[in-house]
Amino acid sequence: MSLTSTAGTPANSGIRAMSVQAPNADSTLAAVLKSLDENKAEDIVQIDLRGKSEMGDYMVIASGRSTRQVGALAEKLTDTLKQTFGILSKVEGKASGDWVLIDTGDVIVHVFRPEVREFYQLEKMWLNPGEAAEAT
Repeated sequence: MSLTSTAGTPANSGIRAMSVQAPNADSTLAAVLKSLDENKAEDIVQIDLRGKSEMGDYMVIASGRSTRQVGALAEKLTDTLKQTFGILSKVEGKASGDWVLIDTGDVIVHVFRPEVREFYQLEKMWLNPGEAAEAT
C-alpha cells in the first residue's frame, strides 16, 4: 500500500493547517475589544497612539473586578489572539493579578483591578485633556 500526496501535503495525515488571518492594528484592536467585552471587563477605554508613540498604534485599558478576573481576562485575550491571528503576545504581571500588561505589537493592553487603575491613572497620561475628563 502506498500513500500519495498532492501539493506537498501527506495523504491521510489528519493534519490541518491552522487558518490564521494576517493581523493589522485595526483587526487586532477589534479582537481585543470584543474579547474584553465578551468576558465582562469593565470601563474599557481605547486610546489612539498613532502619531503619539512608536510603541504601538492603540492602547486599551480595562478593569477586572478581582485578581482572578484580571488574570482570566488576560489569559482569554492572549488565547483568542493566538488562535485568531497567530499572535504570541508578551504578558507581564499575570501572576499578581493587580495589573496585567499584554503587548500584541500593534495594541498594548492594560488590565487592572479598579484600585490599581485609579492609582496609576494611565488614561490621563495618554488622552488629550478633554478626553481624559470624559474617561473618568
